[in-house]
Amino acid sequence: MRASDDRVTQILAEWERERPDLDASPMGVIGRIHRIGIHLTEELTRVYREYGLGEGDFDVLATLRRAGTPFERTPSELAASTMVTTGAMTKRVDRLEGAGLVTRRVSDADGRGRVVQLTERGLELIDEAYTRHLENEERLLGDVSADDRAALARILGNWLAEVENRDAAGARRPVG
Repeated sequence: MRASDDRVTQILAEWERERPDLDASPMGVIGRIHRIGIHLTEELTRVYREYGLGEGDFDVLATLRRAGTPFERTPSELAASTMVTTGAMTKRVDRLEGAGLVTRRVSDADGRGRVVQLTERGLELIDEAYTRHLENEERLLGDVSADDRAALARILGNWLAEVENRDAAGARRPVG
């Protein structure tokens, strides 16, 4: 299927016919990214489920793994890295601890704080799941040339930085 044959192209043509006074071209980018995101999420979570993990579980284990030896972080570091609330992180860590994939202990640096660490079983699981995850991502990008991948990574990286900077600035700006 050519890009000109996708559903977003049909939607844009309908809007052009019905509301030629409006520029619906942003939908060509946003609509496609949104639809691709839905498809990618389905394909990525399928691999996580092969390992008994949800998307959030994979995210926590991967965050701990890439921390390097001794594969640990504080709950607040995990929450910040995975962009969830500390409450949501507590639920994820509880679930992973119950599955024997992580442990919690008192922080050596701060006796009041806690540290979450991968268990040996958690390390083995995330190493295997991450390998499979990358194979899956390669499969998903299989029809995209190396040049197009590099261009997409650059464009999306710049755009994401702008969006996140704008969001961060908005969070600091007083309301009213």
